[in-house]
Amino acid sequence: MKPPINTILWKENSIYIIDQRYLPNKEKIIRIKDVKGVCDAIKKMKIRGAPAIGVMAAYGVALCGINSKNIKEIKRGIEKIRKTRPTAYNLFYSLKRMESIIERKDLKFEEIKRLLIEEAEKIYNEDLVSCYKIGENGEKLIKNGMNILTHCNAGGLATTGFGTALSVFFISKKKGKKFHIFVDETRPVLQGARLTTWELEKANIPYTLICDNMAGYLMKQGKIDMVIVGADRIARNGDTANKIGTYSLAVLAKYHNIDFYVAAPSSTFDLSIKDGKDIPIEERDPEEVRGFMGKRISPKNCPVYNPAFDITPAELIKGFITEKGIIRPPYEKNIYGKILKGG
Repeated sequence: MKPPINTILWKENSIYIIDQRYLPNKEKIIRIKDVKGVCDAIKKMKIRGAPAIGVMAAYGVALCGINSKNIKEIKRGIEKIRKTRPTAYNLFYSLKRMESIIERKDLKFEEIKRLLIEEAEKIYNEDLVSCYKIGENGEKLIKNGMNILTHCNAGGLATTGFGTALSVFFISKKKGKKFHIFVDETRPVLQGARLTTWELEKANIPYTLICDNMAGYLMKQGKIDMVIVGADRIARNGDTANKIGTYSLAVLAKYHNIDFYVAAPSSTFDLSIKDGKDIPIEERDPEEVRGFMGKRISPKNCPVYNPAFDITPAELIKGFITEKGIIRPPYEKNIYGKILKGG
């Protein structure tokens, strides 16, 4: 199963990633050899997207194992990774799985180190398969001639290579369907303009880039048939955290009677959280808003509010496209059945 993009690669006890800060102008591959480099890559968004962050966290723990002399050192590394970004649930999902290995009393230290690498590889491959299946399940929603809006980057760059929302488009194209994607630019870091367009261009999928504030007008003109976005954390009732601006799109879609779907693997569902009020929202550096790529666009000390995510209420979501099928309301019951029980 060869993904369109090799977002993250484990080789010779190192992690290799595309530094996404330089796209689309430069495809820079960087090598990461320790937990400090892992934390720096996640915090500075050299790698981003909930599933990709989860895989990066798992490989980060594997690196801790290689570079540590005892379990305490690995645990310290895990705590450093845990504090990098608060919203993406995949990070905590992966760390929990890695922690279950180091907590085993029946293993010698060298066995634990080996199993950490194996578990990280397993998490990587599970994401690869899950995202491909998301594409297969979501493809059934796509009809010839559709215009679909997406927000931020939920593509291969946000996962191990296939993407979530964009996986639906990759598989639909593979099936020979004809459709068109509208891409929100996604301020303040422009993941849509820089990353999603880059991926769609590589895949030869027709697209048009729009400013974030143009979506409502396009919907009013009848130019949008469906919205598909990714997710960073989904609560038990279906409330969903995704890149800032997603909630606005969901409200607009509801008003214009347009189906709004969220594409995400099981590892993004946090069943310990009842609803969106309990999802922590990361606030990022004000400089992301004050300027871009080294150029200031506002007064130097301009006050800034910069939440990286918002919460879309479950009632605005038509369904969740997952590797286990499309989950529809009632979400409290069906998310539990599909995700936890695998039904």
